[in-house]
Amino acid sequence: MKKLLIAALITVLPVCSFAGPVDINTADAMTLAQELNGVGLSRAEAIVEYREANGDFKAPEDLLNVKGIGLQVYEVNRQNILISKSAT
Repeated sequence: MKKLLIAALITVLPVCSFAGPVDINTADAMTLAQELNGVGLSRAEAIVEYREANGDFKAPEDLLNVKGIGLQVYEVNRQNILISKSAT
């Protein structure tokens, strides 16, 4: 039984992803996709495009203005969203 449980964990763990802190004002699309749960490359590119068109995000909640980012995605990632001034 113990071996079966360990085998199951080893199989499932690579599928689990853990978000890390990410600055949504400076991160590129690939980094956003890797660090934000529920955000794939398409949504990450939308975040970058929104930022380029509208300027820096002022608060983490501003992410909700990006098409494709809903309340659920925001809530899952809220603790890992950082805001800083962009380098540009």
